[in-house]
Amino acid sequence: MILRLLSDWAAEVSSLSWLAVALVAAVVEVSLPHFGCAFISAGAVAAAAAAFFGFGVPVQIGTFVLVMTVSLVALRANLLNRLAGGGVPSRTAPLVGRHGQVTHEIDPTLGTGRINVGGEDWAARCAEPLPIGTKIRVVAADGIVLEVTRA
Repeated sequence: MILRLLSDWAAEVSSLSWLAVALVAAVVEVSLPHFGCAFISAGAVAAAAAAFFGFGVPVQIGTFVLVMTVSLVALRANLLNRLAGGGVPSRTAPLVGRHGQVTHEIDPTLGTGRINVGGEDWAARCAEPLPIGTKIRVVAADGIVLEVTRA
C-alpha cells in the first residue's frame, strides 16, 4: 500500500517536473523567439505524458530526446522559412536586362565607372573600356555594382 502510494507520488512529481520544464521552455521561447525552446517544450510535454502513464525515468528521458530531436529536425527549417520570409529584396536584380548610358568612363583595369539606368546612378564594371555616353545593357549584378556590356 505504502509502496504503491510512493510510486503514484513519484509519477505525479515526475509529470509535474516535466510540465515545469515545458512551461519554462515555452516562456523562454515567447520571450526570446529563436525556434529552439519550443522543441524542448514539446519533448518535455511528451515526457510528462510518459511519466503520467507510469513509465520509468529512462523511458521518459528517451521520449524527451526522441520527440525533441524529431520535431527539431522535421520542423525547424520549415518554420524558419515560413516565418522569416525571403529576406531583403535585391535592388539590383530588377535592373538586369535593362539599358542605360555611361556617365563616368568605365575602366576595366581600375574597375571604376558609373552608369545611369532608369534614372538612377550606379557603379558599373565592364570587360572593355567604355567612354562617357556609350549605350549599355546590364547583364548581371554583383552586390551594388552592375556588370554591363555595350548595347
